[in-house]
Amino acid sequence: MAVMMSAQDLAFGYGGKAIGQGVDISVNSGEVMCLMGPNGCGKTTLFRTLLGLLPPLGGRLEMRGRPVQAYTRAEFARHVAYVPQAGSSYFPFTVLNVVMMARASRIGTFATPSAHDRELSFAALDRLGLSHLAERSFNEISGGERQMTLIARALVQEAELIVMDEPTASLDFGNQARVLDCINELRGSGLSIVLSTHDPGHAFACADRAVLMKQGRVVADGSPSEAVTPESLHGLYGVEVAVEFMQGAGRSICAPALGRFRQE
Repeated sequence: MAVMMSAQDLAFGYGGKAIGQGVDISVNSGEVMCLMGPNGCGKTTLFRTLLGLLPPLGGRLEMRGRPVQAYTRAEFARHVAYVPQAGSSYFPFTVLNVVMMARASRIGTFATPSAHDRELSFAALDRLGLSHLAERSFNEISGGERQMTLIARALVQEAELIVMDEPTASLDFGNQARVLDCINELRGSGLSIVLSTHDPGHAFACADRAVLMKQGRVVADGSPSEAVTPESLHGLYGVEVAVEFMQGAGRSICAPALGRFRQE
């Protein structure tokens, strides 16, 4: 299996000050990797580094065997797409226009989208069941629909790796399920995905690998069944957690034992 992105002994942070260090992770082609950890553990800063927005402070970070720093922004955008948490836009763009913005890395920032670009955008919306929203204002649709629109935008970018920052944050139960189902469908098409989440159960729902971080370091890396255990979650969050396989759900479910927190 080909390695899409890899980090060796990576140190990352802001202004020359390391927030995390000694990180060794890799993302393979067609793999979904779920990143978890408590607030302040360095997940967002690591994501910014993986996206090339922050330079590594040490170690190596490579995309397809080539240092990330060697790519131009346009080149990098042809390989890696970013899906942020869904929020409102400051401008009343239509859903279709939000999706077509991703074609900038292919056609140039000030170029006019072609009929082909428009067709690709419609196809991505149709794939995610959003074609009926194409002419609606992005600000007028639901949070779940906005999140799916941003995923459609990433697909139109035609990148090989999609980085998703807490894609289910602030979504209701139904929309969370739809986003996780979408991630599973994308994995089946050969895309590589790295996503962060605060729900350990999401690793069992859609991930091939789970990476747990604490205080800027990776403390577990393996299949969800190997990495997401009562012991690892207890060490990560300071609370007793039950991890049980649910026959009806077809996967393991994580549930905290409330009232049994421990002080670090």
